[in-house]
Amino acid sequence: MLLAVDIGNTNIVFGVFDGATLLTHFRVETRKARTEDEYAALLHSMFTLSGLPFRAGPQRDTPNDEQRDPESSPTGQLVAASAQPGERGITAGILATVVPPVLNAFQRLFRRYLHIEPVVVGPGSKTGMPILYENPREVGADRIINAVAAYERHRSGCLVVDFGTATTFDVVTPKGEYLGGAIAPGIGISADALFHAAAKLPRVELARPRSVIGKNTVTSMQSGLVYGYVGLVDGIVERMRAEVDFPLKVIATGGLAPLIAKDSRTIEECDEMLTLTGLRLIYEREQRRSSRL
Repeated sequence: MLLAVDIGNTNIVFGVFDGATLLTHFRVETRKARTEDEYAALLHSMFTLSGLPFRAGPQRDTPNDEQRDPESSPTGQLVAASAQPGERGITAGILATVVPPVLNAFQRLFRRYLHIEPVVVGPGSKTGMPILYENPREVGADRIINAVAAYERHRSGCLVVDFGTATTFDVVTPKGEYLGGAIAPGIGISADALFHAAAKLPRVELARPRSVIGKNTVTSMQSGLVYGYVGLVDGIVERMRAEVDFPLKVIATGGLAPLIAKDSRTIEECDEMLTLTGLRLIYEREQRRSSRL
């Protein structure tokens, strides 16, 4: 199984793949001060809830039908080579982060608890996608990963809107090149700014109100946040479409994507797992590249 980890400023999203199949996924809050042991404890609990083993899988060149590896798990339990898909443990890992302080903790987690050296996607990583940015190393790893996944799926011009801590817009050409994009404050940041900067405004749930015209403070704020971001997204998408000479398939991702996509006239597809899919694709490309060396 492959453990893919997308480390964002607000949340860390985990995905467990058996081949191309996403077996499970879960999300935890990003905390820079957490150690690898704390993250391992969280992962163990999440895996248990999902009915999967949080342990290292058997080596691929194991000659016997089964092996006992005391170091692969705290109990040294028997790992059967004939186990059902998803029961053999973690055999590979890939990480991407826009929060450098958290990277070391996860690399240590993989090494100590899973005996794996994970692939790290970052500046200079070979993703198979040419980057046309003025300085390619400035592009966040998550933006390139999303672009790779979107292009692999559609094989055409794409525009990915990622609703994370920041809202990012990323354009991919029909040739599969990363062209560039835009970065706006995320909807959560805007909600927090209203709460902290305006003394009489409360913290509100990010939810779609029934009407654009709010009848109280909470629904008025929800209207401004949700419908304001719908307008922001549609406005930027339409301007980007006007600047390129090829059609753009618009895909939304991120935890808040469904909230905005419902009312957007430009978003054509919503996939909250796009980044995890991109991580899997990049891992598979890295494996094919290594096998040719």
